Amino acid sequence: MTRKVIVVPHDRNWQRVFLAESQHLTMALGENMVNIYHIGSTSIPTIYAKPIIDILIEVKDLAKVDERDREIGSLGYVGMGEHGIVGRRFFRKDNAEGLRTHHIHTFETGSPQIDRHLAFRDYLISHPETALEYSELKQQLAQKYPNDIESYMDGKAEFISKIDKKAAQWQSL
Repeated sequence: MTRKVIVVPHDRNWQRVFLAESQHLTMALGENMVNIYHIGSTSIPTIYAKPIIDILIEVKDLAKVDERDREIGSLGYVGMGEHGIVGRRFFRKDNAEGLRTHHIHTFETGSPQIDRHLAFRDYLISHPETALEYSELKQQLAQKYPNDIESYMDGKAEFISKIDKKAAQWQSL
């Protein structure tokens, strides 16, 4: 099934949806969980986003996440393994209509991916002009590639890389 690339204006309910889901995930992961964060474009209040809640979970032991696959699955998630990022456990969730609603990115404490994701989010929140550029790029790419998620993602890659570098420098100040 081809997934349509749709970006929509920020929805203030996304934070509420994240908070509700984080409670369920906290129960599913138990004492292994260290922190849970709302990341991705839905966590940035001023920009357009695909309506998918991205959740970053920091855990003590990544192997214990694999042991909780059944509990996470009972919440409607499908495990995808590392899914292209070494040291990650990635899960996705669709609603009853088959539309993607959530992504979970799970990393062990100390992973540089945690800092990278949080720095990117915090940088865009603190730099609204850059957030607007990102929002406009996402809208343009969604119009250009409405049925091609790979081209949409590729189109954002250079901008994301540039912001990752700026965010890391900004965070270290």
